[in-house]
Amino acid sequence: MKSFLNASDIGDLHKALDEALEVKANPFKWQHLGRNKTIILVFFNNSLRTRLSSQKAALNLGMNPIVLNVNGDSWNLETQMGVVMDGGKSEHLREAIPVIGSYCDIIGVRSFAGLTDREADYNENILRQFIDYSGVPVISLESATVHPCQAFADLITIEEHKTKARPKVVMTWAPHPKALPQAVPNSFAQWMNAADVDFVITQPEGYEVDPAFAGNARIEYDQMRALEGADFVYAKNWSCPGVSCPEKYGRILSRDMSWTVDAAHMAVTDNAFFMHCLPVRRNMIVSDEVIDSPTSLVIPEAANRVVSAQVVMKRMLEELA
Repeated sequence: MKSFLNASDIGDLHKALDEALEVKANPFKWQHLGRNKTIILVFFNNSLRTRLSSQKAALNLGMNPIVLNVNGDSWNLETQMGVVMDGGKSEHLREAIPVIGSYCDIIGVRSFAGLTDREADYNENILRQFIDYSGVPVISLESATVHPCQAFADLITIEEHKTKARPKVVMTWAPHPKALPQAVPNSFAQWMNAADVDFVITQPEGYEVDPAFAGNARIEYDQMRALEGADFVYAKNWSCPGVSCPEKYGRILSRDMSWTVDAAHMAVTDNAFFMHCLPVRRNMIVSDEVIDSPTSLVIPEAANRVVSAQVVMKRMLEELA
């Protein structure tokens, strides 16, 4: 595995899930793979779970993790080609990336969408440069369009808690005061399409997930109808993906609080589990009574971030051996 961005990069999902459960049961079994190996985790944006889970996964595998906070620990980096660097950015990513690659065996990169230029975001300018110029395997720790470690952890969590062979999984948009990227919903949709689940996406008009990620999901604009009989409810906000309205890409089109997942919403489900990637805006995305309920999986889901990251790193180390 030279890079990890999409569900297809993990290969057979059944084998990946079996491997994840094995890693979870015995996390230190493969420390020999990471001995004398280094992973550099490059953060262009803030993080809690991704940062800590990636470091923990690397340590479980015997690796040496180094965290680089771009524009905090390093020179300000220019990311665009063809610019005259006469401003405040002292170093270009084109030189920084191969230097970083020369110091490590694997790179993890976290770089959010700018939400102003859809083409630039969906071309994954920063992440693609790391893949092209680093010379080492690259893991997306959330990029402009995808968050695969999160989606893999979500799938592991569903696999652990499902009570039927093919559960109904509903991803619902929910309100938020800030414009958020589509990386999490994109990846969740992609991974659910690859898994054996009955997958439904519900959102207001204008928030349609890019078809490249939505895939074969059933789209329902009536949230309550979508939630009927659900086994898992995955709540998430995202800004306008610009599919039906390119000029509105990255904007907030609605703050309709009736989409907040509360007890009334969960009552129409089949005693569904509640999921969210965190951090979460309480009583905007989800009510206190739902996120604090016995069927809330947000903490086990977050814990599985170590497992998903470790499976990916383990596979990369096995190929380097």
